[in-house]
Amino acid sequence: MDYRRYLKNYPDENGRFGEYGGVYLPQELIKPFEEITDAYNTICHSSQFISELRRIRKEFQGRPTPVYHCDRLSSKFDGVQIYLKREDLNHTGAHKLNHCMGEGLLAKFLGKKKIIAETGAGQHGVALATAAAYFGLECDIYMGSVDIAKQAPNVTRMKMLGANVIEVTKGLKTLKEAVDAAFEAYLNEYKDCIYCIGTAAGPHPFPMMVRDFQMVIGVEAREQFMAMTGEHPDIVAACVGGGSNSIGMFTPFLDDPVELVGVEPLGRGAGIGDHAASITYGTKGVLHGFESYLLQDEKGEALPVYSIASGLDYPAAGPEHAFLHDLGRVKYETVSDEEAVEAFFNLCRYEGIIPAVESSHALAYAMRVARERKKGSILVCLSGRGDKDVDFIAQNYGYGDNYIIK
Repeated sequence: MDYRRYLKNYPDENGRFGEYGGVYLPQELIKPFEEITDAYNTICHSSQFISELRRIRKEFQGRPTPVYHCDRLSSKFDGVQIYLKREDLNHTGAHKLNHCMGEGLLAKFLGKKKIIAETGAGQHGVALATAAAYFGLECDIYMGSVDIAKQAPNVTRMKMLGANVIEVTKGLKTLKEAVDAAFEAYLNEYKDCIYCIGTAAGPHPFPMMVRDFQMVIGVEAREQFMAMTGEHPDIVAACVGGGSNSIGMFTPFLDDPVELVGVEPLGRGAGIGDHAASITYGTKGVLHGFESYLLQDEKGEALPVYSIASGLDYPAAGPEHAFLHDLGRVKYETVSDEEAVEAFFNLCRYEGIIPAVESSHALAYAMRVARERKKGSILVCLSGRGDKDVDFIAQNYGYGDNYIIK
């Protein structure tokens, strides 16, 4: 699969990745989304835009982020070597700023005064609030009350950056409801603002835009790993909720003889309402303006979902993930809360890195592989740092003594 040719072909002119994607919106939003599509198709070929984005990535975000070999953690296994792409070292502490700065540039190009978004774990909210401050834009962030309580440090950061954090109290009070509220607000304000979707989902052109902005992760990681080792990793793994960090990590490796693995949250188990593994347990459906694998009931309504990771508890995966799953190019596995917590504590103790609980799912899969195999290498996208999670983890799991591999 030639990934450059792949990028030209997918999505198609209708915003579809095979059977998935598209635009399912109220009539009054069709034109605003077409405006966004036309604007993006213009600026993505502009040397001025590309040069400005590269300058921002270097001087403001601190890119490139490094690839790091987990020597001490790897030594606890029989021969598999674990590497991390350190997106936790990207400014604001996660990969989200990669697309938020691009979306901020797009908002300025369109002459918008405000950016609107949803957030779960708060990392997208912090990144967008950062972009808003950088570009001089107003910023409204919708966040479920459950996530506000779990992710209090990120709520404080958003407010310090000047964002208006709007609490969502409907339904399960988590990410899906935050998206619902943000879409409703955008419906009323679209003339003066742009809705900056926080993952590789939503109506076209957002799955394409977010992928393109996030591909910097995989482009850097591929070159860095080859420079470090002289070969490709055997496996590249990343967590999947909506799927922004993972689609950015995977795409530049599509040509290579590398196993690509998306790791979904199994939560408490396979029962309804106990997980958010939409590709593993979902069926084709429509949510929030796009078609993909969806955890849904017989009426097509989204089912309740759960994950210890606020950034992963969403009932659908981005449409490109559904497409790559059906092609068989990316394999999707699940990791439970307990496995993610074990990975969280072991990275803390053996490498001095506190990971986001979202990222800990991908690391847990790497540790599972390391237990099963005798040799090889696995490159994990460490999509964010865990400052936001430490209070919640300590309150619910202590300080990890029972989870450490001896």
